[in-house]
Amino acid sequence: MAQVPLNALRAFDAVVRAGTFKAAADALFVTQSAVSHQVRHLEDWLGRPLFDRSGPRPRLLPEGEELARTLALSFDGIEAACQRLRRESGESRLVIAAIPSVALCWLIPRLAGFRADHPEVATRIVYAYHRQEIDFSDVDLAFIYAPQSTVAEGHLEAELFFPGTSIAVCSPKLATGPVEPEAMARMTLLHDSDGAGWLDWFRQAGVERVDLPDGPAFQDFNLLRAAALAGQGVALCPHAMIRDDLLAGRLSQLSRIKVEPASGYYLVRSSASGRRNAAVRAFRDWAFAEREKSQDA
Repeated sequence: MAQVPLNALRAFDAVVRAGTFKAAADALFVTQSAVSHQVRHLEDWLGRPLFDRSGPRPRLLPEGEELARTLALSFDGIEAACQRLRRESGESRLVIAAIPSVALCWLIPRLAGFRADHPEVATRIVYAYHRQEIDFSDVDLAFIYAPQSTVAEGHLEAELFFPGTSIAVCSPKLATGPVEPEAMARMTLLHDSDGAGWLDWFRQAGVERVDLPDGPAFQDFNLLRAAALAGQGVALCPHAMIRDDLLAGRLSQLSRIKVEPASGYYLVRSSASGRRNAAVRAFRDWAFAEREKSQDA
């Protein structure tokens, strides 16, 4: 008896889950024609069509719907079993997700210290992207930036790691401070996405009406920080993320006025996760100890 075409079943399942042959091809990292060929092969093997292809999107026929339900349960079971074995393996890594600002400005410069203290724990650092949900079946801990009301919900255990307090800084090539608010308004102001942060800063400074200079805007903090380091203007930056730059003299603080946003930097994990608890605790304790060192510096 001819063997079941497993690759063709996987391609069929991908089309069902993704909704189109093109989306399935993207998910499988193959060409659309390859997916189409595999599904045709499966239909030939079964001796019947699985999709109605007359419309703009493939529509499952009744036989295809029955097969799709069975495959979904089977593939999900296989995935769960493999992930469980992988997590239980002594060679599995501690996976830490971090938003780019924390990863580049705080975590990676200090990570060698964790490896030295815990050589038995292999680590993998991945990005956590702002406003994108983290899959805690693959991630042990995550550094995120969010409002407290968000991280306190659901299955997450969250600890405030840094407040989001922002201060005005620039390269020492431009100024070394202090700078009065009226003078600040005449400087090139760098914006994080928009001017809302600066408007809040000037309100904290007691300046209710200010025409913000039309300075450049940057999509994320790392771009904003790079522009400030390059001497392109004055930026509002989270103090925790540029503390090392201030200590090293790469940036200068221009005012004691601060902006206190509703969001902060949190270290979170899933309360439902049982992955590598000893390694998770070791990293958590190390991270908070390093935080205290950096704040005392």
